Amino acid sequence: MSVHDEILALEEQLRQAELGPDPAFFERRLADNAVLDGQLQKAKVVAAHQPNGTAKFSKVEMSEFQLQEHGPAVVVTCKGVYEGAMGSHVLRFMRVWLKQGAEWQIIAASIWQQP
Repeated sequence: MSVHDEILALEEQLRQAELGPDPAFFERRLADNAVLDGQLQKAKVVAAHQPNGTAKFSKVEMSEFQLQEHGPAVVVTCKGVYEGAMGSHVLRFMRVWLKQGAEWQIIAASIWQQP
């Protein structure tokens, strides 16, 4: 499997984890020192994905993927449409995946709302 295919498969797992919600995915795939929107927020992200009996999102669709390989790192940019009880939001993402040994983890990410 190519690096491109590996990352797209992980991005699909991330999408499914958002729908789950699946905190174990974020516990495993976010590096302990991941910088998310300029802060170390792994614990906050994992906590936000704890199941509480109802799904946060009824729909998560990702598109417009662009991947740039940089040795053992891959920068991903994409667009996400999230729908749930709180309404619909269109977001843009930038994530940096780093392969350490056999595992890929997100080491940095940024999210912004698309106007």
